[in-house]
Order: sequence, then C-alpha cells, then structure tokens
Amino acid sequence: MPDLQKKPTLSSHLWIIYLLSIILLAVIWYFQWMLGVIMTLLLAASIYYSIRTERVLLNETEEYISTLSHRVKKVGEEALLEMPIGIILYNDNFTIEWANPYMNKFAQEEDTLVGESLNVLSEELIPKIRENKEEIWLELGGYEFQTTAKREERLLYLFDRTQQSRLQTMYDNEQTVLAIVFLDNYEEITQNMDDTLKSQLNSQVTSVLNNWAGQYGLYLKRTSQERFLAVGSKEILQQMEKVKFDILDEVRELSGEQNNPVTLSIGVGSGDVPLPTLGELAQSSLDLALGRGGDQVAIKDESGKVRFYGGKTNPMEKRTRVRARVISHALKELVKASDNVIIMGHKSPDMDSLGAAIGILNIAKANGVEGHIVFDRDDVDTGVYRLVNALKEDNDLWEHFIDPDDAEEITGNRSLVVVVDTHRPSMVAEASLLDKTEYKVVIDHHRRGEEFIQNATLVYMEPYASSTAELVTELLEYQPKSLKLKMVEATALLAGIIVDTKSFSLRTGSRTFDAASYLRSKGADTILVQQFMKEDLDLFIRRAKLIERAEVFRDVIAIAKAEPNDKYGPVLIAQAADTLLTMSGISASFVISERDDGRIGISARSLGEVNVQIIMERMNGGGHLTNAATQIEDTTLDDAEGLLKDIIDEYFEGSDTE
Repeated sequence: MPDLQKKPTLSSHLWIIYLLSIILLAVIWYFQWMLGVIMTLLLAASIYYSIRTERVLLNETEEYISTLSHRVKKVGEEALLEMPIGIILYNDNFTIEWANPYMNKFAQEEDTLVGESLNVLSEELIPKIRENKEEIWLELGGYEFQTTAKREERLLYLFDRTQQSRLQTMYDNEQTVLAIVFLDNYEEITQNMDDTLKSQLNSQVTSVLNNWAGQYGLYLKRTSQERFLAVGSKEILQQMEKVKFDILDEVRELSGEQNNPVTLSIGVGSGDVPLPTLGELAQSSLDLALGRGGDQVAIKDESGKVRFYGGKTNPMEKRTRVRARVISHALKELVKASDNVIIMGHKSPDMDSLGAAIGILNIAKANGVEGHIVFDRDDVDTGVYRLVNALKEDNDLWEHFIDPDDAEEITGNRSLVVVVDTHRPSMVAEASLLDKTEYKVVIDHHRRGEEFIQNATLVYMEPYASSTAELVTELLEYQPKSLKLKMVEATALLAGIIVDTKSFSLRTGSRTFDAASYLRSKGADTILVQQFMKEDLDLFIRRAKLIERAEVFRDVIAIAKAEPNDKYGPVLIAQAADTLLTMSGISASFVISERDDGRIGISARSLGEVNVQIIMERMNGGGHLTNAATQIEDTTLDDAEGLLKDIIDEYFEGSDTE
C-alpha cells in the first residue's frame, strides 16, 4: 500500500526513463567522451526541470484539494445548519437529542426542540416509526413535511413539501365533475296541467336550478324538459356535499297540482378519468339514484365507490300497468326458453320472500316449465315456520322446495335463475348459482344499493311497491289463463304483502290494495294469514324484555340494546323496533342484538321523518326510508351502539345545516 503521507520527488515512470538515459549516456561516454559531456549536461538540466515542475504541480494540487475540502466542509455545515431541510437525532426513548436550527423554529415554548419528545411534532410519528415506516407525512406549523426515518441511526430528515401539496390539492380541486340533473316526477305532475300552469312550474324549476348553479359556479344546460347537464369541479362538488345538496329541499318545495312535490335526482361522475368515462359514471349514478326511488344524489368515482345524499321522502307510486304487463310478458318468454327455473330469495327468508318465490313457481308451472325453490331447511326463522309447516302439508307444492346442494346439480347453462326480494349477491340463498347460468332475473322492491347482481337478463325493481309479493302478484295477472293459484299459495303471497306493509299501514298505495283484492279472489285466507303471523308466548316475553332495555336518544330516537350473549333472530328484533315506533314522541327506533351466526344485527324503523336507510347504509346495510337493517361482523354490542349513535349524530347535524 503506498505511503500517502510521503511526498514523491518524481513519478516512478520518470525515474525509469532517466535510469535508461543514464545507461545510454554511459555507452556514449565509452565511445565518445566529448559527446558524453554535452549529453550529461543536458540530462542534468532535464532532471532538474522535471523535479522542479513535479514539485510545482504537487503544491498546486495540494492547495486545490485543501481549498476544495474547506469548501465541501463549509457547504456541509451550511446544509446541516442553514438549508431548509429538517434534521433530528433522537434516542431510544424517542426524545430529541439534537435538531438543526431549521427545526428549532418549530419549537413551541423554548428556542430548541432538544429534550422534547417526538410527540411534540406529531402524535402519529412515534407509532409509525415503530411500524418501521420509512416515509411519514406530517403537518407542522402550517407546513407539510415528507419525513424519512432512519430507525437504526435514530435519524429523521424532514423535507418541506408544502408547495407540492398545494399544487396537488389545486390539481385535485380543478378536476372536472359531470352531473346529470333529472326531474323525477315532472311528467306525472304536468300531464294534466294546462299550458299556463306548466309554464309557471317550468319557470320556477329553471329559476331555482339556475340560482343554485350560479351560487356554486356550475355550468348548467337544459337538455330536455326533465333533464339538465351540469359541469363543475371537484372543489364545487365538495362544497355541495358539505350542505348535503340542499337543492333537493329547495326543489321539493315546488308543488304541482294536488300539492304533489317536485323531486330531483342527480347523478354525479367524478375522478381523474377521461370525459367520456365521466359521462358514463354520471349516467350510472343517475340510474342508481332513480333505482333507489329518486329524490336523492348519487356520486360515483373512478373506483366505483358511491356516496348518497337525500332520499328523505317516500317514493311516489308511479309504475304503470303497462310496465307490469311488459315485464310479465318478458318473463314468460324467458321461462319458456329455459330448461328449468330456479327460484331463490334471501337468506333467512321472510313471508315476502317465500310468497314471492311461490308466485314465480306458479309462473313457471303456467308455462309448462319445471320450477324449483331453493330453500335451506336449517335457515328457517321462527317468524315463518308456521307458513313452512302449512306448505309441507301440500306434498305437490313442497316437492318443489329443494336444498342448495340439489339446486347446484340441476342448474345448467340454460337454467333461468330468478332472485326475489333482494338484489345483493351476498344476500341470496345460494350465491354460487348466479355463476352457473347466463340467464338471471331480479325482482325486488328495495331501493337499489351499490352491490348488485351483475349481468342480469331482466331486472324488475320498483321501490314504490310495498313488497315483492305485490310485484309478483301483478305479474301473475298477465300470465296464461291456465294459471290456477291454490289457496295456500295465494295466502302466502297475501301474507307477504300484509307483513311488509304492517297490515296496510306503511308503504301502501292503490296498487297494493289491487294486488290484495286479486289474491283474495283467488282464495287467499285472511284468517290463515293471522295464524301464520301468530307468535309464541315465550317470544312475546323475550321481545318485551328487549323493549324494556330501550333508551331515548336525541329526544326522538329509541335505541334498545340486548344483553351480552342474549341472541335474537332478525324477525324478533324487527318486531321490537316496530313496537318501539308506536311509542309517543318516537320518530325512529333501532334495536341491536347478537345473532346466532356471531354477527351483531341492527333493525331500524321510522315514520318517515328520519331516513333509516341512509343510516343503515353507513353501517354496510340497507333497506327503505322507513325500514332498514344491517349485520356487522367482528364487533361488540357496545361498539355497534357507539358507531350507531355517532352516525345518527352526524345525520342530524347534517340535516340541521341544510
């Protein structure tokens, strides 16, 4: 290894050259001494010049390196002490041992951060360091810092990314948002108006919407009598979300004939996607809002996630006999083209689900196609066991009820799978059947949720209907004349209607009574319905025990929570919620209990003033404005109650700001 401390006189290659020169000079001296003298003088001069030049170059190099080293050291000190980059050293206890002057300006009380815990910078900093996260973002003194953590060296580098964050926020806020504004019931309200009244209503609606667009800076263009196109930005969308889209309430105050309110639905597409994709998202959102009954806003981003606002009114009954006849005819053609019909409702079927399934079974029979109802005998709730026992007494009818395993064997590519009383794949009796055939039909009366059966051949969803049994009854009316309902079948359909309408007191329209009248004419026994709906004394006592634990929240909300390890079925807690709703001063009720499957069940009811559907959707559930429920996994009764109260608080605080 060379001695770097010793300064060489000449480079080694020069010594070799001069050594060879001396040897040659000796030869010259031997043959011609006069020439040798001259060459010796020249060689000596050359050696002297080389040594002198080498020393000059060496001194200059040393001076340059010394100057450069000083400059590098000075730059390092300035970078460490003066550049706008935070540097912190901390000990094993996460206490700051040293911080450069740039970081000391963020000290709260003293002039230095030394001796302070890292918590003084951010409460999240220490936990993230313990998780071995190398990059941590934190906000400090109005600045956004990107923090790089070197845990082994117990060292933090903090880079100011405030300007970058502002640019990112500006970019996000300026992203284009497309919205389609649709007047839900404009045609129904104006169809009997004279031109003067229609013009006045048009003027009022246009004025309200134009004022709303001007307030938020939207570009609004009317594309038809009942449709508008709005263009805005993500920042504008956030502003409208803060006030829960109060335009819904403003438009609802406009009334047509017979004081029917005008309602509005808005489908919004947002995200960092091309404009054609935004348009598709907006139209998809509008379809979803209308499928849920209208009078609400649906916002869908590029990830497919949907947010809902509004939906505070009961949907108006506006389906027509024409639509029912068209759907019935389309269903008949699908049935005839299939090898067999597989019918299934939701898990833990209720009266409505069973009644509707029996109705579809009769449609299959009327068209000469074999039909089967998927029925899990181990998933029978106490609320329907009397109906099930009555069905078992009819052997010809009961033989069409099959287990999910048997349904798997007989379902093929040309089978028709009909799903009733639900549209969520996770809720059907046997979800695997949906993938075994290309032909699927969905018949449901619930408001459409984000989760939906994909690629359905025929969808008949009417949130305006009281029950799925009502929809199926209307379809039965347009089937071949050979259709003959048995008494127990007609009674099962009527029971579904009566249970879902609480004996014709909720969500009941003129079409509901028409369907009930048709079933009565086919032999439906109202006395037998009451027999089906009877309950055992011990169940009555258990429900009373649950109601006894109810407390009033926010003056108008009744919340009943079962005791730990005291498990209740979904029907019983729904009945308890219905009973609580009859109490004086109660606008909405929620009942929480453990279920046999280990989940926490919540049943919600309201008189219409509180939209329990929105509250339950926040807890991954769903339903109607006045009737909703959810099931939560991996939680406790207390945690579920706390989450419910937080969502209710947020719901009421949002309503107060509108």
